[in-house]
Amino acid sequence: MHHMARPVLAAALGAALLSGCAVRPTNDTFALSATPEIATASATTTATKKLQILVPTPGAMQALAGQDIVVRLPGSEIRYLSKAQWGDNLPNLVQANLVAGLERTGAFGGVGMPGQGLAIDYQLVVEIRDFSIDAAGGGTANVSLAVKLVDDRSGVVKAQNVFDTKVGVNPTASNGVLVSALDQASAQATSAIVAWAVSTL
Repeated sequence: MHHMARPVLAAALGAALLSGCAVRPTNDTFALSATPEIATASATTTATKKLQILVPTPGAMQALAGQDIVVRLPGSEIRYLSKAQWGDNLPNLVQANLVAGLERTGAFGGVGMPGQGLAIDYQLVVEIRDFSIDAAGGGTANVSLAVKLVDDRSGVVKAQNVFDTKVGVNPTASNGVLVSALDQASAQATSAIVAWAVSTL
């Protein structure tokens, strides 16, 4: 694509066309893969369960609750990836991926989000503890999701687990490479959570 090959020329033309108006670079917008690989061989051999699962919007600290892509630097400093953002608030993307992954197993009678009117048996309650590029160490994309399966009628926690995935990446790589590593770590975590939910319930 010619405009990518000539960024200086494109910027100059853009400035000229806008007659001196300030040119603000648009953030590249990234999504999480909607179809992570789900390793749930048990789901195909088990009789289909009639259980219905609700996936509420995951909780997250403020830095991870928006569209910014977090980079952790030495000394506990947090920055955001320049000129890049998620296509929606991160908890919404994680929620949508988990719903899609649970649905794809065919192991449940229904999977939904709040407001969809399902009669719920269990809630999959998620807290996003980390979802960032760690540039302080050797360079990794880190995803850490703490998950509880809660009986919706009694409020009792049936099981809980923390899913940590790390994918090595050069922290000085391009935004696309960094986000791809995060996406890969997210897909691995989603796959593990879905397999765990199927085997636990």
